[in-house]
Amino acid sequence: MPSSTSVRNIQCLCLGFLLASSIGLGLGLVGFNGVYMTTKIEHKNIYYNGNNGNGNDDTNGKYIPSSLEQYFMDNLNKLGYDSTRDPSTCNIWFDPNVTNPFVHADLIAYNRSLDNLNRAIEAFEPIPDLLKSMRYNQSHQHDICKQARLRHPTRTSRHGDGDRKTIDEFFPKNLLSHTPSSGLVEPLLPPMRHQNFCVSKSGYDLLRLDYLIHDFEAMCQQLKPFSRRVLIDMGASLSFHEGDQPMIVLMNWYKKFGFRFDHIYAFEKTFKSPEEVYKNLLPKEYMASYHWINVGVNHTQGNKLNPFNSILEKFEVDDFIVVKLDIDTSFIEVPLAHQLLEDKDGLYSGRIDQFYFEHHVHLGELRPSWGESMNGSIKDSFELFHGLRQKGIPAHFWP
Repeated sequence: MPSSTSVRNIQCLCLGFLLASSIGLGLGLVGFNGVYMTTKIEHKNIYYNGNNGNGNDDTNGKYIPSSLEQYFMDNLNKLGYDSTRDPSTCNIWFDPNVTNPFVHADLIAYNRSLDNLNRAIEAFEPIPDLLKSMRYNQSHQHDICKQARLRHPTRTSRHGDGDRKTIDEFFPKNLLSHTPSSGLVEPLLPPMRHQNFCVSKSGYDLLRLDYLIHDFEAMCQQLKPFSRRVLIDMGASLSFHEGDQPMIVLMNWYKKFGFRFDHIYAFEKTFKSPEEVYKNLLPKEYMASYHWINVGVNHTQGNKLNPFNSILEKFEVDDFIVVKLDIDTSFIEVPLAHQLLEDKDGLYSGRIDQFYFEHHVHLGELRPSWGESMNGSIKDSFELFHGLRQKGIPAHFWP
């Protein structure tokens, strides 16, 4: 039985081969060594007209979508994503005619760069609590936050250490989106999962989180010595999936990069005894910060079971707050997400540093998983998440 890492590497290679093969040698966009080799044509202007991505141009406090994300936002109707007849989306990764050769080449480059980034994350050695270090050395915040930088897996020094790299150095220019408060994030792309799912259709690729991109160095720079680190988890079952639970994986990911949550508010409607949660399901390291709230949330504004009103509003702008919403009940979770979007006074956008939401819309490849819970179109989802990012809330598709 191969290890999970071996299986993951094989799947990555398969997708890379299929993506490269689908381009065709005649276009001259992929070199013999598999390195992304588009010509010096300013192809971003062919399919996107604007300033964008990880070129680090002056953002003026605004959200700057990657060229890829902007392309999809501009072509949602053309791609059929306004339909509620379960349109397929994986074809964008294999057929350049679905988009155009330049967009397709950027998708391939993005996929390859993401693989390099994930290898660097896997090899990254956990670092100490950044906030605790900051409290002892307030004048050295910049250097403290630099600990979250990665080592590029393909560039090593003579001493065997990879060079420390910022997230944008793993990707060609303009392929990452940029938020003013939390740095770089992944572009919003179909199929709202890791693209390897398009090849394997496996449960592992359906639930994996490493299509998400977090700029921990940028997030660290926003911390204050008195910041509280808070996670609000709506749909907090710790035994819903076999194997590693996505939320535990996410919490461990934050911990690895020096973010320890002081408060974790876990809402879950399905009954699970506190003894089972704390004795058998919850890792020991989270015992001191975990609040198990075994009731469902309510979307009514002002209701005490609406976590945005009863919990989020009690914290401050300088606190670090992560929100996850996945309760598989569209008539509750969609209005909750729209409360963030309609936040007129900036109460929520000023507080939420990361937002994860599994939005069950009509998407062909996910019908076997979502079934009758699907409501709305891919276009609805893209406009919601893109709108939240423009509002100042870094929103991510949750698996």
